Amino acid sequence: MIEPSSPLLVQVRGVHKSYRSGDTQLDVLRGIDLDLEPGAFVAIIGQSGSGKSTLLHLMGLLDAPDAGEVHLAGERIDNLPSARRDRLRNTDIGMVFQAYHLLPELNALENVLAPLLVRYSMAAWWRVRSEAKQRAADLLERFGLGGRLHHKPRQLSGGEMQRVAIARALVAQPRLLLADEPTGNLDEASGTGILDALCELNRKDGLSIVLVTHDAAIAKRADRIVRLAAGRVETL
Repeated sequence: MIEPSSPLLVQVRGVHKSYRSGDTQLDVLRGIDLDLEPGAFVAIIGQSGSGKSTLLHLMGLLDAPDAGEVHLAGERIDNLPSARRDRLRNTDIGMVFQAYHLLPELNALENVLAPLLVRYSMAAWWRVRSEAKQRAADLLERFGLGGRLHHKPRQLSGGEMQRVAIARALVAQPRLLLADEPTGNLDEASGTGILDALCELNRKDGLSIVLVTHDAAIAKRADRIVRLAAGRVETL
C-alpha cells in the first residue's frame, strides 16, 4: 500500500501490460516498479520492444495497466474516470513525443496556447488570455523562438518545431514532463539543443522529467538511468 503522504512524485507498482494480436498475446510489461522524486531527471533505456514507450504511456494516462498501480503525489491515477485523467494530462502531466503533433493551421504561439484553450471555457479564457499569451511568448523566447511566434510549422525547422512542442507541454505548468524519444527525428546539433533545454528546465526550474531513449549517450544527461529488458527493470 502506498501512503498518501509519500514524498515521491511518481510511484509505479507491479505494472503489467499485454496486447493481443489475433490469437497471440504479447506481454510488454511484466511487473514494473519505478519511483520518481520531485525534481528528478530519469532516463529509461532499452532495446526496441522492451516496453519503454508503453511504460511512459501508462504514466501519462494514455493507456491503463492490466495489473498494478500508478500514483502521482500519493494519489492513484491509473483507475480514475476518463474525465479526471484527461484533466490531469491538461494540468499536471506534460508530454513530448518524437513526432511534434503541431497543428499546421496554427502559428507557434497558437500551438503553445492550445492546451489552455482546451482547459478554459470561453468566458474564463477571456479573463486569463493576456496572462496566458504572455506565458506562452515567454516560453518561446526562452527556447530561442522569440522571433518565430507567428511562424507556422511549415516555416520552422525540426528542432524549432520540437521546441514549440516542449513549450506547449509546459504552458500549463505541469509537475511532470514525459518525453518519448524527443530527439529521434532531429540531427545531432538540434538534438543536443533539445537536451540542453530539458536539462536547464530540470536544473533551474526543478521540473521532474522522465525521458525515453534508445541512446545511452543521451541517457547519460539524466540523473538516473533505468534499463528495461523484456518488460522488466534490469539492474544496472
